[in-house]
Amino acid sequence: MPRADAAEGAETPRQPGTAGLSGASAAVARSRRRPVETTGTFPPQGSAAAASKGQPVPVRQWPIVIVLTIVAVGLAVTALNQFRPGVVTIGVALLIGCVLRLVLPEVGMLAVRSRFTDIAVMGVLGVAIVLLALASEPNPVITIRFINDIARMLGRGDG
Repeated sequence: MPRADAAEGAETPRQPGTAGLSGASAAVARSRRRPVETTGTFPPQGSAAAASKGQPVPVRQWPIVIVLTIVAVGLAVTALNQFRPGVVTIGVALLIGCVLRLVLPEVGMLAVRSRFTDIAVMGVLGVAIVLLALASEPNPVITIRFINDIARMLGRGDG
């Protein structure tokens, strides 16, 4: 069904899904190419750099640098055949990231989603990693009852 374009006086066919769109919006909706500029999205709250723009990038992004450095140390310790201390270090790095996201107004690249979501995800994963590392065999430091029940159901538990 053709429609009259008021600006040019030309007839252009109406594309499905473009009803109610005008001008550039209808052109983008008709195109299969990605738009050059993304509009309508906002960066996460607190995602500005933690230091001034005159500083080098590692200094501006110091919260994520600290967290990733601690994770790298944990991976190195794990690679040196020290499973439990290495994995606990990785979990602690997530908990430090959670605390940094909670207390600092701007954390740069450590901000991925909303403040609440970042804190919840890093906190839950950090606690889970630490608890599971402490409960892992051999010689668990703590005992988590439901993990023993699951292991028993799988035939790997202690009677």
